[in-house]
Amino acid sequence: MLKFPPFATTAMGIMPHTNIDEAISLALTLDIPFFPELPKLSFYEDMYAQASQNFPGILIDQEKEKIILDTDVFGTELLDFLEKAESSPELFDLTHPYSLTYEKFLAQDLSGYPAIRGQLIGPISYGLKITDKNLTPILYNDEIKEFLFYFLAKKANIMYQKLQQKNNQAFIWFDEPGLEFIFNSFSGYPNHKAHSEYLSFLSQIEGPKGVHLCGNPDWSFLLTMPLEILSLDVFTNGPIFKLYTNEIATFLERGAVIVWGIVPTWEGVAENETSNSLFLLMKELIEDLISRGINREMLLFQSALSPARCSLVNKDETLVTRAFQITNRVKDLLRNYFL
Repeated sequence: MLKFPPFATTAMGIMPHTNIDEAISLALTLDIPFFPELPKLSFYEDMYAQASQNFPGILIDQEKEKIILDTDVFGTELLDFLEKAESSPELFDLTHPYSLTYEKFLAQDLSGYPAIRGQLIGPISYGLKITDKNLTPILYNDEIKEFLFYFLAKKANIMYQKLQQKNNQAFIWFDEPGLEFIFNSFSGYPNHKAHSEYLSFLSQIEGPKGVHLCGNPDWSFLLTMPLEILSLDVFTNGPIFKLYTNEIATFLERGAVIVWGIVPTWEGVAENETSNSLFLLMKELIEDLISRGINREMLLFQSALSPARCSLVNKDETLVTRAFQITNRVKDLLRNYFL
């Protein structure tokens, strides 16, 4: 299991920067840094495009910023890909131009951090977002879905192996913005099926693994998964999330960590919050969970902090820098109060 200092700070990988060095430098100001994803600099930095590198049949239109899967090409290329895959693990690696920051991040001295993180789009979100030429999500094609889960697991494992060489407490989390939609009765992907297939997917992942999402799914789905990390937008979803008291307690008892996304990053809200107001909000949430029976020591020592969401929607980088700074300040206030 991962062991972080109480209220260690991290953030979502997506950032609005167009300067690679500035983005990496900012990510390194957090306790648990990560390689930034910069889709305003290149469409290949988009998390769906980034994960598409070497996926058979994938067509990326960088000018129109669209990704589709040609099922005919997929069928033609799949066997050849699978024959090469076991002897050529580099097929799953993340390289230029699909990331402009990854190798630069790995070139840093990352050994002194409590942990470092990589991120990858999760299979449910990818499978719902990417469609074939008939605009049918590939998650509904069983052959492609099976390969998708295999493909992303392999990509995550290669990433983990590289990160672990830089820091023994490396881990990967999967961005799953689409996960909340499978609980809609019209999704066409039943909850029980998603549960069993996600368990199978996670069993293929090496090392510690987590899930991040900004939305509001059925939290019991994730809290009962074999995850070491769960990251959420608690600024928005805290009142609902805290109702899952039993599941949160069991999650923490397994030694897992919750990353509380407490600092808003979107314009019109972020400017109205301060480190003190967010400290008070987080303090109230922690005290409420303790009053509901959550073990105090587990909660304090298995909590990390982050901005509530990614910062791509911002017009400039000012709110991002401010959000990172406030996250670090809230950490200090919580430590001084509780520890």
